[in-house]
Amino acid sequence: MKFLLGILFTVFVAIVGIFITVTSGVINIGADQAHSPLVYDFLETARTRSIEHASKNILVPDLEKAEMISSGGADYKDMCAGCHLSPGVTSTDLSSGLHPKPPNFTKANIVKRYQSEAGARQSFWAIKHGIMASGMPAWGATHDDDRIWAMVAFIRSLPNLNENQYTMLTTRLDDSMLDMSFDGEMDMSGDGSEMQH
Repeated sequence: MKFLLGILFTVFVAIVGIFITVTSGVINIGADQAHSPLVYDFLETARTRSIEHASKNILVPDLEKAEMISSGGADYKDMCAGCHLSPGVTSTDLSSGLHPKPPNFTKANIVKRYQSEAGARQSFWAIKHGIMASGMPAWGATHDDDRIWAMVAFIRSLPNLNENQYTMLTTRLDDSMLDMSFDGEMDMSGDGSEMQH
């Protein structure tokens, strides 16, 4: 009985201690410095286990299709590159100001974990649902599953792309570019005329 009371007292003291620490305001939550190793390990373990558990039953489509990879490029550039970088870019204003640092998806050793089926599921889940208090938004609020899977496919191929390939795969063509007609003759006289029909 004394042993059980000792355990209950220890738990009570721990809870009170945590409550006093949190409500005192002494914990620095500024994003301009890294977490302490203990806090970082705790949060990283919680994040990893949560995503593993939540994503275990997700069905993974064929992520090797060229059209799947290419269709995810423009969304990656618009929504992800500011934090997760692109070929030839080592940091951005966003990536420099976040702790923990977002993973650099141009690095093969980082993206390697997404090459497995379990890793692809976890990547999809994180993109769709976001990660609390990390700066990672829930893109599922505005993007359907097909677009999210296309981003996963693109991310898996990103370390193999050079800057020119990245630019080609991430350029979003708008309607005016697609509707352009080149069936006339270009006027190369330099007088300001663009096309003659």
